[in-house]
Amino acid sequence: VFPGAGFGHDVVQFIAGIDFQTTLMDGMLSFLLFAGALHVDWQEMARGRWPILVLSTVGVVLSTLLIGGGFLLLCRAIGFELPAIWCFVFGALISPTDPVSVMSVLKRADVSPALEATVAGESLFNDGVGVVVFSILLASAVSGEPFSVLHGAQLFAIEAGGGILLGLAIGWIAYRAMCSIDDYKVEVMISLAVVMGGYAVARPLHASGPVAMAVAGLIIGNAGVAHAMSDTTRDYLHKFWDLIDDILNTVLFLLIGLEVVTIPGDLRLLVLGVAAIPLALAARSLSVILPLRAIRPKHRYGLVAPVTLIWGGLRGGISIALALGLPDGPGRAVILAATYVVVLFSVIIQGGTIKRVLEYLTAKETTR
Repeated sequence: VFPGAGFGHDVVQFIAGIDFQTTLMDGMLSFLLFAGALHVDWQEMARGRWPILVLSTVGVVLSTLLIGGGFLLLCRAIGFELPAIWCFVFGALISPTDPVSVMSVLKRADVSPALEATVAGESLFNDGVGVVVFSILLASAVSGEPFSVLHGAQLFAIEAGGGILLGLAIGWIAYRAMCSIDDYKVEVMISLAVVMGGYAVARPLHASGPVAMAVAGLIIGNAGVAHAMSDTTRDYLHKFWDLIDDILNTVLFLLIGLEVVTIPGDLRLLVLGVAAIPLALAARSLSVILPLRAIRPKHRYGLVAPVTLIWGGLRGGISIALALGLPDGPGRAVILAATYVVVLFSVIIQGGTIKRVLEYLTAKETTR
């Protein structure tokens, strides 16, 4: 599974020389989040705003803590002396669910529009929040300075709040521009400019680019599609961004496959990756159930909604992009290997069985 020990030296050196951090963090991530946001219905999402808000904030932080703590114990048990802060970096990058993978699964599963919007909205915003948490923890890990919860909370508020405001501004400007144009080529180019230019503007403003892209994508995918585009433009826009998303996800899986071959062959890495699967599922379960119970303690959720959020919360391109963007350090190989295994399980096993699981649970609830 991790064949780096027998791989060609020149190929390994070439792969090791690729600047994954710049390529992914400053490039692909913004495109992935914007593409995911285009397909989220904000009217349905607004109806489930409180679950979405709590799950995408409190849920992500709780999941990061649970996975980070559990991963630290797993590393110690298997024999990896990974610093604690790097374990929490892994928790932050593996906690967000991939909006495009999730929405692809929901299209195959027969769930209500309200539940679909809640799952898709939570997946979209937990990406933005997860990237902010990841960036804060990674900065602490790289600097070697002790992590301060207060300082981390301040950075989180600045980056997330700035990202929301920037996304609103960019999305509104693009929407107004599209209202005055009736040319599908120009309008598709405007959407492309939003992503490329918006992410570049976010950095000097210390705003979260991923959050900004999610908000801008929501505006263009809802107000823009409904009021500023012809049917032809709407069709071309969705096809263009679906293609971009498919290409980027394919490239990401290829990149992590190439990166994995540079990892020295070590059976313990495979054992750690497999052990991280139940850890990620358990953390996802608790980070969904506990926040939902906290905001609606008397509400009867049944089985379909929680299982859709838990088993349908697929890890995908976002987690891979964050893992590949890690700088060289003591935990990079370990985190890459664990991410690779967890994402493969999520996409193949969870993605391949969610429809049958939901059909079974729906039939079971109907016969009660």
